[in-house]
Amino acid sequence: MSEEIKITRDEGETKGRYAAVVDGHEAELTYSRLGDASIIINHTGVPAALGGRGVGQALVKRSVEDARAEGRKIVPLCPFAKAQIAKHPEWQDVL
Repeated sequence: MSEEIKITRDEGETKGRYAAVVDGHEAELTYSRLGDASIIINHTGVPAALGGRGVGQALVKRSVEDARAEGRKIVPLCPFAKAQIAKHPEWQDVL
């Protein structure tokens, strides 16, 4: 992943969303808040045009970094997010 991927975050009272727009295509990771202590990642969507460019991984990484900084745990219901976290032992402290 050589290019910098700019990720925005929008969080409401019960749900949140990370988004990245690359070359006019938008990828997203959505989650639900489980109180103040946890989030449930329920969906990661990356358009085919962005496949293989590390955009989905960047979204999961950002959610892990934010969860860690905010003292939250992650419940990865999304199969993609679950697989990414499993591949990165250094991210598993947020599970």
